[in-house]
Amino acid sequence: MSTVADALVQRLRTWGVPRVFGYAGDGIDPILAALHRSGGDPEFVPARHEEMAAFMATGHAKYTGEVGVCLATQGPGAIHLLNGLYDAKLDRRPVVAIVGQVVSTALGTGYLQEVDLHALFKDVCGQYLQTVFAAEQLPVLLDNAMRTAISERVPTCLIIPHDVQRADAVDDLPHSHGVVPSSAVTARPRVLPREDDLRRAADVLNAGRRPALLIGRGAAGAEHEIARVVEALGAGATASLVGKPVVPEDAPWHTGVMGHLGTTASAELMAGCDTLLIVGCNDPWTEFYPEPGQARAVQVDIEARVVGSKYPVEAALVGDSGETLRALLPLLRHNPDRDWEQKVFADVSRWRTLAGERARTPADPLNPELVVHELSGALPPDVQVAVDVGSSTYWYARHLALPVGAPAHTSSYLASMGCALPYGVAAKLRAPDRPVVALVGDGAMQMSGLLELITVADLWRTWADPRFVVLVLHNRDLNEVTWEQREMEGDPRFPTSQRVPDFPYAGYAELLGLRGIRVDSPDQVGGAWREAFDADRPVVVEAVVDPAVPLLAPHLPDEKVAKIHQGLDQEPEGGAEREHLRRQRAAEGHGE
Repeated sequence: MSTVADALVQRLRTWGVPRVFGYAGDGIDPILAALHRSGGDPEFVPARHEEMAAFMATGHAKYTGEVGVCLATQGPGAIHLLNGLYDAKLDRRPVVAIVGQVVSTALGTGYLQEVDLHALFKDVCGQYLQTVFAAEQLPVLLDNAMRTAISERVPTCLIIPHDVQRADAVDDLPHSHGVVPSSAVTARPRVLPREDDLRRAADVLNAGRRPALLIGRGAAGAEHEIARVVEALGAGATASLVGKPVVPEDAPWHTGVMGHLGTTASAELMAGCDTLLIVGCNDPWTEFYPEPGQARAVQVDIEARVVGSKYPVEAALVGDSGETLRALLPLLRHNPDRDWEQKVFADVSRWRTLAGERARTPADPLNPELVVHELSGALPPDVQVAVDVGSSTYWYARHLALPVGAPAHTSSYLASMGCALPYGVAAKLRAPDRPVVALVGDGAMQMSGLLELITVADLWRTWADPRFVVLVLHNRDLNEVTWEQREMEGDPRFPTSQRVPDFPYAGYAELLGLRGIRVDSPDQVGGAWREAFDADRPVVVEAVVDPAVPLLAPHLPDEKVAKIHQGLDQEPEGGAEREHLRRQRAAEGHGE
């Protein structure tokens, strides 16, 4: 006789779930046994920590567009899932968490590891959170969790007490009152704007003299249509951080990433435009949008709830980005005035020159911008990229030129450190024949990356392509927060809070049976990347870089520069930071 746990595994298989990320615990022993009996369909992928399992499930959802599934026991195991699930919630990705619970008869007694799981998950999985109390409930509750995750693009949670997991499955549900049949199916609608809305949007765009596009991840799949709109309007285009992979960055009209992590060309595009077309973007950094009233705006998004939520919008287009732009294009007039377009081209060219100069600026011992800048030319065309949160995000945004079609993901709205290694594992399991690159700061590496490198060492021999390259920017500093302390607060670096203990990252990789490459000189960088991508196993490239290289927004306002100097003036050793700051400001055309 099969159990409810067996029925759960079978239902996951029916939904086409290829793998479940998790960590063992006695509260899910029956489910683990059912996964064992299933013969690897779905595959169980053990992480080193439940938080990493949830990040892997979120990574799976980001790289595949499908539902990620994670599994944890009750109590501490369930609690550990929260950070990874919040990453899914804030970045709107479909994840289903399956969580064990103490036996039903012990609920409410203060039993060992008993936690009120509904209270715990009610925010992060608020769209769908249910406990299975009877075998008859399992199919419909799992189906509802999957459907809700897919349709709403959110994490959902199914709690299954230990005794229910072990109960006999009900193979044929009775057709009776109180028993609800269900099917493991769902579908997506076709969403298009109304004709009147399209005409209103076209009128706004056709009237503009200095048009700009802001591209987000919701524009994925619409890169051809975006290029045609840009050509018709003579526009420039910038991207949010998560929109960076959508459109090839080598186009002369693509100014790069917008915002604090972005480029001078993007700042100039936003500062100079009189018309803004926002496509699939809900970027929260509103101070980097045009000034309110400066630009007339049109926004395209499949979610009506986000239209107009970050910038005043005159014409709203609710629909799929690609189909909406295709419907809009016949209504757009070709703009014969190309003066704005030529200015955008010049700004882009100037930024690319400036980026190269910044990368070549001497630093002690090594400029982190150079390390990532040089990586661009070494990336395999079929690479998958995972980016952690911290200084690595800045250098990725500004310097890494992604190959066309290369997926790249980070923890965006949650901005949680520790995401890159579990994301990379999920990407590699999704496509074992494709190389993976993970960009990680030393703070994030110590937070969780060292743990999940053990997972990489355990799995890599099963991969068709063993290349899994981890760049660790080793500067012994929580660098992003250090610069935020100066810029936002006018405070000096607080060494006790900011110091990252020294650690031999390359040596640790060798200890695990991987390849470790330590780089601490500019002339070693190119050879290190060639060696990493030629290796027959995963590689950790430990780049010893200078924390004095500033993490600054382009064209930083004078009052913020003054705050940085206020902080640096209180530091006993701030000379290198001040010199790098002076050079960057001068290169952007600002005096001190």
